[in-house]
Amino acid sequence: MDNISEEIIALFATYRKERVASVKKIPQSGSIRVYYRVHTDKQTFIATYGINIKENESFIRFSRQFKTKGCPVPEIYAVNEEGTLYIQEDFGDISLLNKLEEHGYTDYVFELFQQSLKNLAQLQIRGDDGLDYENWCLTSSEFGKQAILSDLLYFKYYFLDTLQLPYDKEKLIADFEDFASDLSNVDYKYFMFRDFQSRNILIENEKVHFIDYQGGMKGALQYDVASMLWQAKAELSDEWKNSLLEYYMNCVEEELGKTIDRKRFTKQYRGYVLIRLMQVLGAYGFRGLFERKAHFLVSIPLGLKNLRDFLRNYFTGRDLPEFERVLNLIVEDQVIQRFVPLRAGAETPLVVHINSFSYKKGIPADASENGGGFVFDCRGILNPGRLEAFKSKTGRDKEVKDFLEQETKMPEYLNSVFDLVDISVEDYIRRNFKSLMVNFGCTGGQHRSVYAADALARHLKNKFGVKIEIHHVEQELRDWKYG
Repeated sequence: MDNISEEIIALFATYRKERVASVKKIPQSGSIRVYYRVHTDKQTFIATYGINIKENESFIRFSRQFKTKGCPVPEIYAVNEEGTLYIQEDFGDISLLNKLEEHGYTDYVFELFQQSLKNLAQLQIRGDDGLDYENWCLTSSEFGKQAILSDLLYFKYYFLDTLQLPYDKEKLIADFEDFASDLSNVDYKYFMFRDFQSRNILIENEKVHFIDYQGGMKGALQYDVASMLWQAKAELSDEWKNSLLEYYMNCVEEELGKTIDRKRFTKQYRGYVLIRLMQVLGAYGFRGLFERKAHFLVSIPLGLKNLRDFLRNYFTGRDLPEFERVLNLIVEDQVIQRFVPLRAGAETPLVVHINSFSYKKGIPADASENGGGFVFDCRGILNPGRLEAFKSKTGRDKEVKDFLEQETKMPEYLNSVFDLVDISVEDYIRRNFKSLMVNFGCTGGQHRSVYAADALARHLKNKFGVKIEIHHVEQELRDWKYG
């Protein structure tokens, strides 16, 4: 058991005199915060560990504020003295996006979106009452002109400039200034969630629950609904977007107790759709192009197509000539194609041969005439085989996979492997090469190398659609005795 798990058990004991059956680390999605699920004999809880104390404080204060207003957010049960660890209510792992992927664009999912927007309006407006923005917000206290400009420059530096397309910098910055000034002049400013999307909405017992609002601040009501309805991954139809926007405005009027100017509200909403799309592309650029995280790289074409759809159907026609020119430039087919991975076809001759092996037995020989390929040494990754619980298992068993994903550097290691191998696979597809060999070795050829070989096979199949032949040398010799 690691030190954090021990701290969690100690903190839990201050809140509840109940035996902790287990503490299991939850796989991370990109945040520096680390989440654990605490199991007792009766129920589960979430423990969050983060070294950014200000961020922790923002989430805790917002949560307690929103809870008093009847909003669907987690209750905070206990916080350690250092402010680095807290225990909160567990809403499970099923997000609104998961429901959408499972059920599709059905009445059931539509009603979940409606429920989310109704609760959003309540949280924004009711939660605003008595909220100390000056002292509780993680960054800016308000999403005003400077914050809007910051998002636009984020897009410029981390996405636009990487494309190396010609544009007039001074004119573009001037357009940014005008756009930010116009956008900051809105009628209704309340709590702004900042990242309100279907991944941050959890479904438990057919009820919606909100998480991940620690970056919130005072801002326009329209920003959050724009974030939700124009999430690229969700791919909502225009019919859904328009209908849900109308429903949200009904909810806002109900919360405010008065009618709103819907034409003006919608016009401002369109502006916030655009600023959200810019912010998302900036994030994709930073996480994907600079940090080389595959998930974000794959998302770039979706983000650009989303922007193109907006420009073609909803662009407000503001007098922003250079901004408009640049936006139309980046959604051209040739730009989008830069980020679309090459796919193997039925006639593509390439076969990628992936092996796991034991260094005690030697590196597998290449049956082709190419003289071998990549050899990756997994022995620098913490060995599950040293633990008694995993000795009779392999890298294909769930317990071992969870250990490697949650307790070791295997995810970071594989991201680097993927980057290297992807270069060769793409080149080999283009040049009609027939064979590429990739070997993963560890001490016994049982845990780490098996897991890594399977992971690369999935990655290449999903990204390139290339033919794969995979062999787990040691385990095949044993007829998969283990696992």
